[in-house]
Amino acid sequence: MFTTILVPTDGSELADKAVRAAVEFAKSLQGRIVGLAVAAPYPYSPLAEPVFLPDPVTYDKGVLEVAQVYADRVKAAAEQAGVPCETFTALATDPAKEIVDTAARQGCDVVFMASHGRHGIQKLFLGSVTQKVLALSTLPVLVFR
Repeated sequence: MFTTILVPTDGSELADKAVRAAVEFAKSLQGRIVGLAVAAPYPYSPLAEPVFLPDPVTYDKGVLEVAQVYADRVKAAAEQAGVPCETFTALATDPAKEIVDTAARQGCDVVFMASHGRHGIQKLFLGSVTQKVLALSTLPVLVFR
């Protein structure tokens, strides 16, 4: 049975839907939640003019602080329901790989995550983290839309 649920979040309303479902599910099974928020690192380009670029250290620190806010929301929802929860933030260029790797490191049984359902050109250029997780993961993935 599923006792350890990974819930990756991007802070969106749709991700919050996955969080609520995961917390309810974990509570009913006396399980635990692992929350994860992945931030994209500084988008360094060797072709860019250094004069126009923000400081990479400051940038990475800022995106990790935002990710921590998102992870804290997962923890708060779990704690309010009396569900044990541990949260993590990560700086990664490939969020899907980080999600799958975190699930493995934390001994998760299932992933509850949102999919924004991008179509057309948005899907082509932005890709789908959820689709990549589905392709990479050996765990069941419950997708919320």
